[in-house]
Amino acid sequence: MTWETVIGLEIHTQLATRSKIFSGSATTYGAAPNTQASLIDLGYPGVLPVLNAEVVRMAIRFGLATGCTIAPRSIFARKNYFYPDLPKGYQISQYELPIVHGGHLDIELADGARKRIGITRAHLEEDAGKSLHEDYHGMTGVDLNRAGTPLIEIVSEPDMRSAEEAVAYMRRIHQLVRWLGISDGNMQEGSFRCDANVSIRRQGEPKLGTRTEIKNLNSFRFVDRAIRFEVERQIEVLEDGGRVVQETRLYDPDADATRPMRSKEEANDYRYFPDPDLLPVVIEDALIEQLRSTLPELPEARRARLGTQFGLSDYDAGVLTASREVADYFEAVVASVPSAPKLAANWVMGELGGALNRDGLEIGASRIDAAALGGLVARIEDETISGKIAKEVFEAMWAGEGSADAIIEAKGLRQITDTGALEAIVDEVIAANPSQADELRAGKDKLLGFFVGQVMKRTQGKANPGQVNALIRARLK
Repeated sequence: MTWETVIGLEIHTQLATRSKIFSGSATTYGAAPNTQASLIDLGYPGVLPVLNAEVVRMAIRFGLATGCTIAPRSIFARKNYFYPDLPKGYQISQYELPIVHGGHLDIELADGARKRIGITRAHLEEDAGKSLHEDYHGMTGVDLNRAGTPLIEIVSEPDMRSAEEAVAYMRRIHQLVRWLGISDGNMQEGSFRCDANVSIRRQGEPKLGTRTEIKNLNSFRFVDRAIRFEVERQIEVLEDGGRVVQETRLYDPDADATRPMRSKEEANDYRYFPDPDLLPVVIEDALIEQLRSTLPELPEARRARLGTQFGLSDYDAGVLTASREVADYFEAVVASVPSAPKLAANWVMGELGGALNRDGLEIGASRIDAAALGGLVARIEDETISGKIAKEVFEAMWAGEGSADAIIEAKGLRQITDTGALEAIVDEVIAANPSQADELRAGKDKLLGFFVGQVMKRTQGKANPGQVNALIRARLK
C-alpha cells in the first residue's frame, strides 16, 4: 500500500528586540537565572502589559517579504494553561485575528524542483520560561528569564510531503528572518525552533489523516530525523491494524525516536479570550508602506541578480546569498576587483569560507575585510602571484601580517614572468631529464605535468604555471 505524508510546520522565531514584548526587561542570552524577569513577566497582580512597538514592525516586515496580508486590526488573546514556567497561568498570544496571514514561500529541492508552501498565519506571542531538570535531583528548577520574550509563530499550510521539503522550507524561513534582521536565528540559544505536525493518508485520499505534533525541534537534522521516524511509525501502526492517536510527542535524538508527551490539545482546551489589558493593534497603511520602502533586496531576487550581473552559476549565487552578510561581503570584494567576479566568488566560498569554519567565526568577524580580499584577488588576476602562492599570502593576511601587497613584497613572492629567465630554467630541467623529454616528444602527454612541477620546484612556486606550460610545449615539439 502506498502512503502519502502530510506535514505542516509551526516555526517559533524569537524577535531581535532588546526588551521583551510587554515589559522593559532585557532579552540578553546567558544571564543568570531569574535576573531578567520583571513583575509584568511574573504576572503580579496590578501590573499592566505595554506592547513593544518594534515587534509589530518586525512582524509587518516578515509579512511583506512573504506576500502576506497585514491585518489592519489584530487582537491579543489569553491562552490559558498551567505550567510552572508560566507564572500568570496564561500566555499572551494571538488567535482569531493574527497580525499576518495568507502568504507563501517558495522552496527549492536537491533535484532542482521548486515548490510553493503556503503560510497560513504568523502571529505575535510571548515565550514562556524554562524548566530545568538536569541540576536538581528529584526536583525541577524554573528560570523565568525567557518569560515574555517576543516571538513570531509562523504557521504553514500542510503543503509539505516529505522530510526533505520540511527541512528546505525551514531553512528558507531561517534564511529570511536573518536576512530581514528580525531574528538572529540562533538555534542553540532557542531563538529558532519548530513543532512539526505529521500525518499520513492513502495516496489519492482527500481527507487528512490523524496528526501528531512533534514539539521543540531545534536543528534541521532533528527535524529531518524526527519526521522520518514518525512517518515510519504511523505507517507501521496503520498497517498492523491499529490507529494513530492524536497526541504531542517529543523527539529523543539519542534513541532517534519520538515518544509520547501528552494528549494533543484542541483550541478550546486553551479557553482563548481577548486579553482585557491590551488594546487592539491598529496598523495604518502609511506604516505598512514606510516599512515596505525599507525592505532589503530579498534572497531570491538577489540570487537572480548576482547570477545575471556577474555571470555566476545558480549554485555559486545560491551559496553567496545564503546570508545577507555573505552577499554584501562578496559584492564589496567585487567592487575592489570588478574584472574578476568569478575569481572573487571562488575565494569567498573557498579559502575565506574554510578559514571562517576552521575558526568558528561568522563572516562579520572575518580577520580579512572585503577590500583586503579584493586586493589579494587583484594580484592573482594581474598575475603578480599564482593561485598557489595566493593561498600562502591569504594565511599571512589571516594571521594579521598586513595587506596582500605588503606580504608579497616582504616575502619576495612576486611571480616570475620574465620569459628569458623561465626559458633558461625550462632548458635546465629538460637537459636534466632527457629520457622523460623523449617520451613527452613521443606523445606521452602525462609527463607535461612532471616538467611543470620541476620548473615550479626550482622557482619555489614563483613561476607562472601557464607560461611554463607553454614554454615546455614549445621546446619539446
